[in-house]
Amino acid sequence: MGTDLARERQQAHDLLDKLPPEKLNAVLNLLEVMVEPLEQSLASAPVDEEEITAGTEEALRRARVSLANGKGIPHSDMLREFGLTK
Repeated sequence: MGTDLARERQQAHDLLDKLPPEKLNAVLNLLEVMVEPLEQSLASAPVDEEEITAGTEEALRRARVSLANGKGIPHSDMLREFGLTK
């Protein structure tokens, strides 16, 4: 199976070398979407324009102060809170 994969990769490279520039760009875009679908989805997602409320702003301020003072929540506690560990 490894030999087939190597042969297929070489065949793909050979075909890419034969493409004219305008078609190469189209293939590149297709490959990027196939290889990195999440990254592409995130890049094209609309920006969330949700307003930050005064309460949320205050909570963020307290969290930043807490982190600056070295009082963050340990990673293990966060995992436990979300049921990812016991």
